[in-house]
Amino acid sequence: MSAISLRTVTGTQLEPYLDALAHLRMQVFRDFPYLYDGNLAYEQRYLQTYLQSPEAAIVLALDGEQVVGASSCIPMRDEDAAFQRPFREQGRVLLGADFSLERLFYCAESVLDARYRGRGLGVAFFREREAHAARLGGFSHACFCAVERTPDHPLRPADYVTLDRFWNQRGYWRYPQLQTEFRWKDIDQALETAKIMTFWIKVLPV
Repeated sequence: MSAISLRTVTGTQLEPYLDALAHLRMQVFRDFPYLYDGNLAYEQRYLQTYLQSPEAAIVLALDGEQVVGASSCIPMRDEDAAFQRPFREQGRVLLGADFSLERLFYCAESVLDARYRGRGLGVAFFREREAHAARLGGFSHACFCAVERTPDHPLRPADYVTLDRFWNQRGYWRYPQLQTEFRWKDIDQALETAKIMTFWIKVLPV
């Protein structure tokens, strides 16, 4: 397996990678805990958000020119209203009176081909996204959200380990008061169901 390179792309630079990213997202999010039974048309529509936001970026992990991982980020002001709502309602209560949605940076998702895990790319994804936020300037907090699954979920692998400790090591802390809801179809279900997503937050250096 060759060395992996990282490349941060923005705006129209993303276009050549859209299909590869859509397929990778469907592949990775099919596993627990997301169990996402995705489709290509939805993925391509979803990724348009990153084409349309001038300050969004995706960090690509490349084996040669093959996309084996990707990590997305975007100012929260450019995200869907469902992501913004918890912060509009409770942001100042939980994060301080000077909190502003304009200063919140959303580290949306990271996906990585299982064959390339254990090589430090998860750490690199956070580092590069936070570096992008620093280059843009003006952001006080970074966040992401993660799906909630019960410990006794029937599709939970026996050897599954949460990423909570890894996220804490990156400086992110879980805020159970900040939640949103999204719907998708699980791989073992016939219809879409609502999923609770909880936010994790990091205070960024000034």
